Amino acid sequence: MFSTRRLVSCLPRTSTLQVHARAAFHASSPAYVNVGDHVPNLNVLHENSPGDKVNLAAELVGNGLIIGVPAAFSPSCSNSHIPGYINHPKLSSAGQVFVVSVNDAFVYLFMFPILDRSSTDLDDCSMKAWASALDPSNASGIRFLADPAGEFTRTLDLAFDGGAVFGGDRSKRYALVVEDGKVKQVHVEPDNTGVDVSTAEKVLKDW
Repeated sequence: MFSTRRLVSCLPRTSTLQVHARAAFHASSPAYVNVGDHVPNLNVLHENSPGDKVNLAAELVGNGLIIGVPAAFSPSCSNSHIPGYINHPKLSSAGQVFVVSVNDAFVYLFMFPILDRSSTDLDDCSMKAWASALDPSNASGIRFLADPAGEFTRTLDLAFDGGAVFGGDRSKRYALVVEDGKVKQVHVEPDNTGVDVSTAEKVLKDW
């Protein structure tokens, strides 16, 4: 009995501090949106103006795509990523397609010459202007949504600290294939901003 007690007493004890540290570590680990998750039921995305709110959980009742970009009007987003979807021959098979962006300096730099600088709705106006610049006749049917406070993006756990380049939190570049309100496929760029796994060529290849 005594020897057993001594053996137990000699074992290293885990301090409360160590337990909390481990819990904090796991709590901060990436937990991106997963296959089978429901599309977030949030009324926070804007289309054209703050009064035109879009809830993607209600909109995406069939098949569709949600494409997230780090920066509207940035070179990669405007020159390759989104045009790749607009011009892809299989886009019409994808269902409803939405592009979501947490807006940034790239948007304002482009928009300031043509917008009233006193406007408080620059996020929404800029997404509308970006849509017009990329797809003037809206032939693709893609809808462009602003996520002004980043709430939708954070709920998906797809935000990253873009302060060094964009001045604040931005969305990782991603594409989510949605079916009946649930995520069917997840394509997230591992370096946050690259243009590889989320391209139209890879996402739509099996459609």
